[in-house]
Amino acid sequence: MLTEDGKHLYVSYDEYHNLIEKLALRVHQSGWQFDTILCLARGGLRPGDILSRIFDKPLAIMSTSSYRAEAGTVQGHLDIARFITTPKGEIAGRVLLVDDLADTGHTLHAVINMLKTNYSPITELRSAVIWTKGVSTFKADYSVEFLPTNPWIHQPFETYDSLNPEKLLEKWRV
Repeated sequence: MLTEDGKHLYVSYDEYHNLIEKLALRVHQSGWQFDTILCLARGGLRPGDILSRIFDKPLAIMSTSSYRAEAGTVQGHLDIARFITTPKGEIAGRVLLVDDLADTGHTLHAVINMLKTNYSPITELRSAVIWTKGVSTFKADYSVEFLPTNPWIHQPFETYDSLNPEKLLEKWRV
């Protein structure tokens, strides 16, 4: 649900999963065949996992991080992992790069440039995101929702950002 002022988008688990299924349909209806899904952790982990299951393709993972300040709400320096975790040796062939959103576009531009420079076995690379914000300088090959007001997206699992083992002990009285 988008707030009236357009500054916040609250997403339930059902909405989140429905959006991932719509993303799968966009990729499928394009007719493009790919070999591997490469998701960007953390935001692309859940969509990547679900797409991997739907398309029955191996899931590779690359860690990136830039949202650490102010409880993960302020973008800082971008860190990109030097290595990709993949179940089938080196990542190669046609790769679908998956993240949750194209916010500013900085992360996706940087990752794609790094992949093109350092991973020559990748023969074709396309990108898929759930959301694209209006301020993004990156346009994914596949996207479900365009957000012209650039809201902060409150994803359903963000409650875990403020949860710790002590709070769980209290909650479950273990």
